[in-house]
Formats: sequence, structure tokens, C-alpha cells
Amino acid sequence: MNPRQRGTKSACADWEGSMSNSISRRHFLKGMAVGCAALAMPELAFAAAKPEAKRLNILLITADDLNWDSVGVFGSKVPSITPNIDKLAGEGIRFTNAHVQAAVCQPSRSVLMTGRYPHRNGARGFEPIDPAVTTLQERLRAAGYLNGIMGKNSHLAPREKFCWDFYITPDALEQGRGPALYYKHAKEFFEQAKAAGKPFFMMANSQDPHRPFAGSDAEMNQFGKHYPYTRKYASSEIQVTGFLPDLPDVRTEVAQYFTSAHRCDETVGEVLRALSETGSADNTLVMFLSDNGMSFPYSKTNCYLASTKTPWIARWPGRIKPGKVDAKHFISGIDYMPTIIEAAGLQPVSGMDGKSFLPLLTGSEQKGRDKVFTFFEETSAKIQFPMRCVQNAKYGYIYNAWSDGKTSFRNEAMGSMTWRAMAASSDPKVVARAKYFLYRTPEELYDLQSDPSCLKSLAGDAKHRKTLEDMRKQLLDNMTRTQDPILPAFKAYLATGKQTWKPEVRKRFPGGKKGKAEG
Repeated sequence: MNPRQRGTKSACADWEGSMSNSISRRHFLKGMAVGCAALAMPELAFAAAKPEAKRLNILLITADDLNWDSVGVFGSKVPSITPNIDKLAGEGIRFTNAHVQAAVCQPSRSVLMTGRYPHRNGARGFEPIDPAVTTLQERLRAAGYLNGIMGKNSHLAPREKFCWDFYITPDALEQGRGPALYYKHAKEFFEQAKAAGKPFFMMANSQDPHRPFAGSDAEMNQFGKHYPYTRKYASSEIQVTGFLPDLPDVRTEVAQYFTSAHRCDETVGEVLRALSETGSADNTLVMFLSDNGMSFPYSKTNCYLASTKTPWIARWPGRIKPGKVDAKHFISGIDYMPTIIEAAGLQPVSGMDGKSFLPLLTGSEQKGRDKVFTFFEETSAKIQFPMRCVQNAKYGYIYNAWSDGKTSFRNEAMGSMTWRAMAASSDPKVVARAKYFLYRTPEELYDLQSDPSCLKSLAGDAKHRKTLEDMRKQLLDNMTRTQDPILPAFKAYLATGKQTWKPEVRKRFPGGKKGKAEG
């Protein structure tokens, strides 16, 4: 079977299956007619931007579970870890205060493609978005764009809402770990769009450095083989991030993670090479980011700084000055869709929570970008651990609605060498760190400037009482404004100091696919 035709059959799948190396006008019009049921929605009944000689192309490259500080230009000291990503940053702008909204794959990516917070688009956990919510791909399809995706396909659901014209699944990409295959398929898509005379949107999703890591026993157990890599990192070469204890097994596993991170960088380089070779680079807005932090305790599936902070880079030849760094403004996942819509010259979509940061790309200032709100709801096993967070340049405040002193946290990383090493340690500090990870406290407050690893909560420190109250109010205002479903529990906690949240039975829209791991 052609890799573009794999997956659930749908109206969009009919359109995808009609794609060929030379896309005819008849096929394009057929796709417009039946490819997206959502085009019948009033929101999409509009005239596209006036035709131009050369419409802007969009390329989004994502890493899977790559910590922000694992990238060279964002501070990693691991030798030669991300030369291609570093080069991309040198050709554009990097944001040092960029975040995703939710530190797990499906809700993180659903936010990018809807411009809405998780509880406002329906994908609070591993579930499809609300069919009534307009996606970026629907808006681009209506404007004449071709939409392509490579990897992480099932994490944007239901499929028909994303109008894919080109659909390459992980099994056609060595489970999302084959840089050469990303090059092959990316080049095919860019050439198809060029032959059709259509602008394109491509979402190229590396599945590195997601678990199982390169060369690990877990990789062999899951895939029955080790996928090739060109650079293996030894435990002596890597740096153990500050939120983990520096134990021998932790070093071994973090070295495997960095081996996968380097392969992710090679995938980025190969996709960019395909873009350049097809003559599309000068007219393409490229963005790179990670969907969440690394899959280790105190990062992924949480609301710490390392959970949601992402290495966000943008390149736009002729519009973005090379080598720029924005260390002032906060941007986040909800802002991606409105930014792309404005950059492409399309009409806005109503109901989005984000705001275009296009002015920042071209060197202007924007007010109101001094904080970010982040979320977590549930693991891929559909176990709910709701958390809410507000962060600014100085502090991070977290409300853990699930933390009642009895409930024990569980996530993907707890099956790892790292967690086993922490749980087996006799070091009192490591023992305390592991226990805190299991139970937490209802509130956490961190000085992110002096304690970016979030090792010591200041929530109970009288010296920081005013900061705690200020950040509580900021979070309360956001939850009230967006009608957050755990707002009653937060209000009750603030009023009484008691936890009242109970697991919900939530409406889940059809079309989702439960993941084997946490995205």
C-alpha cells in the first residue's frame, strides 16, 4: 500500500488517495468538494486571499520530547548535538521564552492546529478535537494550500478535520526515526506542490527523541530491531539536567536520549535539504519546536519549566533578520495558528485564544507577552492528573488539582532506568525527590531565575506570600475567562484549603486513537 493511503478511510483520505506526482486541477477541485466536511461550516465560507504570483509556503518541523536546553544554541554543552537546528537558528530568530500549552503530544499538537487551549478545543488528553472547532488545515485548504504530514499522524484527530493531501505514516519513516526517508518524502511533496502551482503546508514530525531511545534494550523490545544512528553518545559526554540526580543509570539513559536527539537533528537537516533542493526555501516560513520536554521525571506530562519550555525557531528569508534572539516576549502554542494565518494573508478564525506574533518576527514589539498559561490533564492511559500553571520571567506557579496526599502520580517515565535508579537510591535527597514526584502538594511556586530546575517550592514561604497570591489571581482570571472545567475545584481550594476535585467522565468526540505511550 502507498504510504500516503494508510490510515482510517475518510473524506480527506479520499482526497489523499487521489494525489499523484502531478496533481491535476480536477483532483484539486474534487478535494475541495469532498476533502473537508468542515468546509460547509459558516466559519469557512469566505473568499481566500487574492491570488499572488507566489504564495507563502509553510513548513513546521517538530521534535518529539526534545528538552529546550538539549539544543546547542539554547545552551546544551553536549558536543555537536544539534548542528542543523543551530544553523537554522542562525538564519532566523529564536525565542527563549517559548512554550507549548500541554506537555504531552496529542493535546500539545492539537493546540498548535486550533489556536485554542486544550479545554477549549476538546483535546484535553488523548482524544480528538471537537468537530465544531476550525483547524489551521481547514483554513489553508479553503485558501488553496496543499497540506502534508509526516509522522505523529494519529495525534491529530479526527483525521478528516486536518485535510491531509499527503500522509506519510511512521512505518514509512522507520517509525519516525529515519532521516533519509524524511528527505525522500519531503522532496516528493515539495515537488508535487510545485508541479501543481499550489502553496503548501508541511508538518514534518520527527519521532526522535521519544522513547524508546536509540540503541536501548527498550527499542529492541518494542520494535524488534535497532534503527541506525550516526553518532552514539557515551555517558561521559553528556550533561545530566538539573532536575535529575546524577546517578550511573541516569547517565546511561540520558546518553541514549542524546543519541536520539542527534538523530532528530539529522532529520531536521534532511527536511531542510529537500526544501532547498526543490527551490522553495526562499518563499517558505519555517518554524521548528519540540512538542514538550524530555520523557524523564519532572519534565514531560507535568507543568514545570522543563515540561513546556520549547526551543522555538523561525526562519523567513527576506523578512526575518538572521541571528536574532527574542529574550523578552513570551509566545506559546496557542499563538502558532493565528501567526500562520496572518503571515499567509488569510482572514482570521474566530474563537482562537492565541494572538499572532508576526510583529515579533519582523522586529517589532508586542504588549501583553509577559506570561504563559500551561496545562496538563491526563496520560495516554486516560488517568487524569489535572495541573494548571502560570509562568513569567521570574516565577512559576502550579496548581495540582489531583494532589490530595493519597493519590499517586504515574506516567511513562516511571518505567525507565532513570526512575528505577531514583526509586532504589539510598540517598535521602533522591528518596525525597522521588516521593515528592509521586504525591506533590496542591500548590507549587518556584523562582525560575535562581531555581530553573524547580527543586525547591516556595509556596509555603511567608516571604513569597504576595507573589503566591498574585499568581493565584492570574491563574484564576485565566481559568474564569476560558471556562476551565477544574475552576470550581480551584476556587474551593482557595476558599477552604481543601481539595475537592474528582475524576471526570468526559465527553470524548469520535475518531481518537489511544496511543501505546504518552505521545
